[in-house]
Amino acid sequence: MSMKRGTRILIFALLAMVAAGCTKQLLQSTYDKQETQIESFVEARLKEDEKATLTRNGGAYRVTLADSLSHADSLDYGGTVKLYWACFVMSGTSISASNLVATNMKELAQSAGWELTDNGQYELETLTLDDSLIEGLRLGLHGVKEGDECFILFSGKYGFGKMKQGTIPARSALVYYVWIDSYSN
Repeated sequence: MSMKRGTRILIFALLAMVAAGCTKQLLQSTYDKQETQIESFVEARLKEDEKATLTRNGGAYRVTLADSLSHADSLDYGGTVKLYWACFVMSGTSISASNLVATNMKELAQSAGWELTDNGQYELETLTLDDSLIEGLRLGLHGVKEGDECFILFSGKYGFGKMKQGTIPARSALVYYVWIDSYSN
């Protein structure tokens, strides 16, 4: 290998390392900004409703608006939960019909102006609290109880990551609004 070629390879390797470092730093900055927006959203909900409670589990925040109707037990990993849900892409510090991306609640879909073609998709959904769920939702649902009404929020780091999912942009912070019907462990 010639000295020139070796020097070029070294320069390209150094440039690649610098670019990777910049990309990591930019990504961390994005997630930090999302965390700040999430914290503002949470703070506003807690101020609006003095009965609301906050639970933080790993990278997920859960603001419980309506407490459980039943026993002290709660959903554990591996358990199943029946729920209605709405998923919003977080933009700024609020959510609205304009950033609703999916739901299984017919009334909410109608109020967002969605054309309803498949009424079968607007039914209680049963989820298993396992690795098949995105991390933020799995962490946020852990500990819910029957009758809970909650916001579950998490940054793109705990969502779909670099993968775009339908209308959800890659690395998006998400808010799930959930209504827990029942669960079993």
